[in-house]
Amino acid sequence: MRLTEITGQILTSAVFRFVQRLIGYHPTVVYGLSGDYGSWDEAKAASMGYDHGIIVEKTKAALLKVKKGDAAYERDSALFDEIQYDWPVLAGLMWVAAQCGGRLNVLDFGGSLGSTYFHNRVFLSSLSGEVRWNVVEQSGHVTVGKAYFEDATLRFYGSIAECLATGTHPNVVLLSSVLQYLEHSHTVLKQIFELPCGHIIIDRTPFWDGPTDRLCVQRVPPHIYPASYPSWIFSRSQFYSRIHKKWEMMITFDNPDRIAGPVDFSYQGMILVRKKDLP
Repeated sequence: MRLTEITGQILTSAVFRFVQRLIGYHPTVVYGLSGDYGSWDEAKAASMGYDHGIIVEKTKAALLKVKKGDAAYERDSALFDEIQYDWPVLAGLMWVAAQCGGRLNVLDFGGSLGSTYFHNRVFLSSLSGEVRWNVVEQSGHVTVGKAYFEDATLRFYGSIAECLATGTHPNVVLLSSVLQYLEHSHTVLKQIFELPCGHIIIDRTPFWDGPTDRLCVQRVPPHIYPASYPSWIFSRSQFYSRIHKKWEMMITFDNPDRIAGPVDFSYQGMILVRKKDLP
């Protein structure tokens, strides 16, 4: 091997180690998804959990800057100078509004403090009809959401039933990066299929081509927040087979998210439409 080749490898290795330190990498810790657990309790026991209060406060601080115009975009409590649009989701939302005379009423299940609403509010403000964005979240998010972000358009609720009890009539349910973190995700999805709405948008959900769902633990890099928790990688074929007969899949789309995992998987989204010929 020539000296120039050896020098190049040393330099590349040094740069790689620097980047690893910069992002908080440790050789003995794998960030992303790992494992193949037999039960939710087993995966939970292998997780450190998370400090819900820290996550809510970090997200609140970031979104307040977005709300005030001091930052363009927030995702997972991190701020960006330029909005990274999720174009398939935005197109789906605008398409639903077009089907409903310009009206958009979103039930954003697991929607944090309204992150997706703030991502897309410039486009949503152009709609001719009423826009309502209803976030259903854990109690800590709801408390902060009501205190700092709720207005005539953006509302927060502790459950789907609480949201519907107000008389609101969502025409689309949004499930973005949430199903994989629910112990009984298929039960929740089955309940959502029964809601009186015509469209469901699913995004940032991990799928693989294996025969069964795989239960892992997801470890979050500490520069985001220190946490680990159970997470599913869904079997694509099993997931598709569970779509209720009253619904049909209009499109699927890929999401560019990529993290390490124990199997070859990718993040995917889809738009589901209620069949008009079935009650």
